[in-house]
Amino acid sequence: MSSKNNRDEKNFNQAALDYHKNEPKGKIEVIPSKPHSSQRDLSLAYSPGVAVPCMEIHDKPETVYDYTGKGNLVAVISNGTAVLGLGDIGAEASKPVMEGKGLLFKIFADINVFDIEIDEKDPDKFIQIVKGIAPTFGGINLEDIKAPEAFYIEQKLKEELNIPLMHDDQHGTAIISAAALINALQIANKNIGEVKMVVNGAGAAAIACTNLYISLGLKRENVLMCDSKGVINHKRENLTPEKLDFIANTDIETLEDAVKGSDVFIGLSKGNVMTPEMLSSMNENPIVFALANPDPEIAYDLALETRKDVIMATGRSDYPNQVNNVLGFPYIFRGALDVQARGINEEMKLAAVHAIADLAKEPVPEAVILAYNVQNLQFGREYFIPKPFDNRLITKVSSAVAKAAIESGIAGKTIEDFEEYENQLLDRMGRDEKLVRMMQSRAKSNPKRITLGNAEEYNVLKAAQILYEEGIAFPSLLGDKKYIKEQMERFGINLDIPIIDPSDDDQKENRKKYRETLWKLRQRKGMNEYKAKRYVRQRDYFGPLMLRHGDTDGLIVGFSKNYTSVLRPVLEVIEKDKGVDKIAAMMMILSEKKPIFFADTSINQNPTAEDLVNIAKMAEITVKSFAIEPRIAMLGFENFAAISDTSKKVAKAVSILHEKYPKMIVDGEIQPDFAMNADHLSDYPFSKLGTTPANTFVFPNLESANLSYKIIRGMKVAQVIGPILMGLKQPVHVLQMRSSVDEIVNLATVAVLDAQRREKKASEK
Repeated sequence: MSSKNNRDEKNFNQAALDYHKNEPKGKIEVIPSKPHSSQRDLSLAYSPGVAVPCMEIHDKPETVYDYTGKGNLVAVISNGTAVLGLGDIGAEASKPVMEGKGLLFKIFADINVFDIEIDEKDPDKFIQIVKGIAPTFGGINLEDIKAPEAFYIEQKLKEELNIPLMHDDQHGTAIISAAALINALQIANKNIGEVKMVVNGAGAAAIACTNLYISLGLKRENVLMCDSKGVINHKRENLTPEKLDFIANTDIETLEDAVKGSDVFIGLSKGNVMTPEMLSSMNENPIVFALANPDPEIAYDLALETRKDVIMATGRSDYPNQVNNVLGFPYIFRGALDVQARGINEEMKLAAVHAIADLAKEPVPEAVILAYNVQNLQFGREYFIPKPFDNRLITKVSSAVAKAAIESGIAGKTIEDFEEYENQLLDRMGRDEKLVRMMQSRAKSNPKRITLGNAEEYNVLKAAQILYEEGIAFPSLLGDKKYIKEQMERFGINLDIPIIDPSDDDQKENRKKYRETLWKLRQRKGMNEYKAKRYVRQRDYFGPLMLRHGDTDGLIVGFSKNYTSVLRPVLEVIEKDKGVDKIAAMMMILSEKKPIFFADTSINQNPTAEDLVNIAKMAEITVKSFAIEPRIAMLGFENFAAISDTSKKVAKAVSILHEKYPKMIVDGEIQPDFAMNADHLSDYPFSKLGTTPANTFVFPNLESANLSYKIIRGMKVAQVIGPILMGLKQPVHVLQMRSSVDEIVNLATVAVLDAQRREKKASEK
């Protein structure tokens, strides 16, 4: 392994330890969901008030779902005997994985989780422990339990418990890969009842996958299953009960011979076991699911190089068609919990399979296309499984599972209006983190060169490390090279990325080039050649000049200096965009619900009505770049009254916007609390906002906007990204003073997306 790979692995390992160790430790926490500020609240929450729901549940056990959080609580349970690729590491060592699974449940489906690690390998004792704690939960996700015990444990618990229960290692992969198989067969123009399949691997996932494929129409006699000893055929002895079901009446013994003339290869084993020669021996339009991680059974690029007609999926996110369990388990449990299902039956699993398969055939929303920074996503060889960031998964899969539970008679409650249910599901998922993940995914698909000023600061260096290691950007560090290297050594940050020192000898040619540019730009504005020569040695000017000359794709400055002083050199060097009179800045506020945007937060002290029109228009364009439909509220301290001077100014801006941009969803003047509340908005049926709350707020002056977002930032009730500069020809953004590592990473991500958008726009001309 190269020194670079060693360094990257060491950095990543340390980052993983830091991530888990930072306060609060771990990845999930319990927070109160009811008011608890007064003595009355506490008396209702606990003694004496709590006795009332206790007796209600005692008299009517089904009301436990009405008076407790059971209906939205899943246990992630393991004994640590088959943890990821780590094997039997024990219950306690498995806890980070179970917490991680809990995090995925929460962020993808808003399901609360307790992770429970049980130090018990005896299957019957393990079953008794789980049965004993089951009344606490609305559902149970079994995780990382080794085969063959996993089969026995799941079957027994399903027989004895009346809540949704699933061993995700088996059924999660089965459900997602089955959806992929349906679509891959359609692309290959093959019938599932006629294809010959080879399954390499005979563990829990392989058995569950094959059984599910059979329920879809695959013929058992057309399956050859291989384990580490070769094909499971009639010559084999000492097979587990699960493998006995897949004994083939054949003399074929090796994987190499098994794949000859086959149509489908399902890999659930280990990396690089399939050779190009083996792939070449398969039938026309071979379907290959190489699902071993991190190394597939055959590398994606090698498979395509070997056969142009291969239809391929892997378990990796950096190639098309990722078979990822997160496409299934959060939404399956969501649907099961919402109808209080007494289990997860075959009908529910098949409903999930078909919902996922069908979703890949539907037109892909712009938000998903933007998230992956592709020109198009269309059903075919490179897209036959939905992407994990597709917001439609929660509505399509959860609804399908809920309907199947109701129709199969396993539901404890019914859903009368599925359209309303889907709206409720979307409301659950207005979480901020998903947008950040989508932004970073877009950035990774086409990373850009981003230069970071104030590079001697720990937060900036740490952000550069994350940007580099995550592949979000190609960062470079701007500042005193010697001092930056000293700080990197001091903080233990080992990065092999460019350090650009404006005073260094290697920048001599750039200084000359930049000096000429700066002098030409400013010679009629009080700057002589001597000043230009001196200024280009300052990073505040050097950075913008790098950007102007195309020596970087984006610039992040600020952190330790006054915003205005850092902004001045930027505005002296970087031109305004076409048609822009005054630039503005916007903050992205990532709240617990949906992201909201504030403008102008940093530039225009007291904008005129015309300025507000321009700010609103720039805000609309910027918000759309995040694949969000802007609904703009022009704020004032009155609602459609236009009595004060400020309100009159805002009302005038709204009038201009309505006249010049009739399709724009914008209205005001309106108070922010009214603009964010559907019931309040219903009092103004004439408003263009309708009854859907606004997500973009244009403030009447700088003070109100700046103070509002700084209160939110100070309270730490939301992530704040920005200020995002609007109206410049090139991507440059100025950090708030003492920005956190996450804030720097997020703003740099915005700069990458900004650069991508401009590159795309230029290519379309």
